Amino acid sequence: MSEKDYFHEGRDSQIRNWVTSNMLMGAGWAALSLVIFGVIYGAIYAVSLMLPAESKTAPSPFGALDEPAAIIATV
Repeated sequence: MSEKDYFHEGRDSQIRNWVTSNMLMGAGWAALSLVIFGVIYGAIYAVSLMLPAESKTAPSPFGALDEPAAIIATV
């Protein structure tokens, strides 16, 4: 039974199929990761669209760290 057919693969074909399947599985995981990242990014963008316009033009809250004496004086 030296002839190679569909049911009895040679060693080279087995290795080639194993490598190809692992590369396709890795590509699938990468595509899934990209889709998940895109969904998370899209959700954050959708939430930002629901915020009022004033929240986008408000001053940064980190500016209060630069001048703490001015804030204490106004309180």
